[in-house]
Amino acid sequence: MRQKEQSPPPSPSTRLRHRKHTKSQEVFPDVSKLNGGSNLLVDDQNKYRSMWVRTLSSLWMLGGVILILYLGHLYICAMVVIIQILMAAELFHLRRIVHESKRLPGFWLINWYFFFTAMLYVYGRILRQHLVNTVTSDKFFYKLVNSLFKYHMVICYFLYIAGVMWFILTLKKRMYKYQFGQYAWTHMILIVVFTQSSFTVANIFEGIFWFIHPASLIAINDVAAYFFGFFFGRTPLIKLSPKKTWEGFIGGSFATVLFAFMLANILGQFRWMTCPRKDLSTGWLHCDPGPLFKLEYYPFPNNIAQLLPWKGMWISPVQWHALWLGLFASIIAPFGGFFASGLKRAFKIKDFGDSIPGHGGFTDRMDCQMVMAIFAYIYFQSFVLAPGSSVEMILDQIERSLSHEEQQKLYAMLGQIFQDQKYGYL
Repeated sequence: MRQKEQSPPPSPSTRLRHRKHTKSQEVFPDVSKLNGGSNLLVDDQNKYRSMWVRTLSSLWMLGGVILILYLGHLYICAMVVIIQILMAAELFHLRRIVHESKRLPGFWLINWYFFFTAMLYVYGRILRQHLVNTVTSDKFFYKLVNSLFKYHMVICYFLYIAGVMWFILTLKKRMYKYQFGQYAWTHMILIVVFTQSSFTVANIFEGIFWFIHPASLIAINDVAAYFFGFFFGRTPLIKLSPKKTWEGFIGGSFATVLFAFMLANILGQFRWMTCPRKDLSTGWLHCDPGPLFKLEYYPFPNNIAQLLPWKGMWISPVQWHALWLGLFASIIAPFGGFFASGLKRAFKIKDFGDSIPGHGGFTDRMDCQMVMAIFAYIYFQSFVLAPGSSVEMILDQIERSLSHEEQQKLYAMLGQIFQDQKYGYL
């Protein structure tokens, strides 16, 4: 009998090329087959059930947000902090490998240690003067708070260094790559989460309007794009999000810009939404909304006025600013969602979590909000805030920079200057 020829065993390089080739052939599950041959929402066989679940979740979220808005600035900031923690938990879990973490008991505590150290630094910087203004009436607490903030940066620095030392002491042989990967991932999360939240909190204290209006635009754009795509979507928009369509994108954009213009007028009528908050008290604010929120009359041209039953419109200046916010929310902010979609595809997951039925996790809801919050702050500081040094700005700098005793000394010196000027004129 002729023996069957045996092929030589594959070399290590051949096996490596084979593994790479096999890995390159991995594909995501074919969602189109589950939906009857199409990725589009309009062809989804379960679209009405998913719409009902999504609508119910949206309603209870809306009710919760309205209640927190009614309670005021401090409670809104608390909501932002809670959402931050939930987002961080979802993102930390994304990179955690169970069998690797079991070999490093307690290693996950380092992630949260860095998180809360960063929280102490960021919110200490943002809310420093607000806290000082809150305790000004109490001399003991005023001195205590000032002393703590004087060394705030030093405290946070050594807390961070302690975290780095803790991380180094936990390094374990054959686990270096995983541990340093977790270290880098933690710092990326801190940058993304706290950059967004710092701008969000700054917007809140400039006036609730500058928080709720941009956030509402993201929500209405998401809802409008969903329904336009639900009923009319036929043309895929981007491969990262197979269910997104051009019909939904364009329809959502028009709806968002129109909604931005009308919502600015409605919110501007509530004075407690337009007032900036200088301390951490919880009461409602009453202030002069300023010319930005006061209605101005714009007459129509004669050839148009003859065709309409009214001759003009009452529009507040903030509504013109709202149009730019609406354009950004509908055209640029969705790319925050596309970025998140790409990240989810990289990790081969559908959602970052399952905390919100029909929506996924909190990170899934906040991807576009992160982009919008930063733009809203930059837009306010660049185009809305009055340029130059006004009396209010100088007083604010005095409150931020001088202690109570130094402010009293400045007051006495100004009094002496006014007295000298008075006698000098006589």
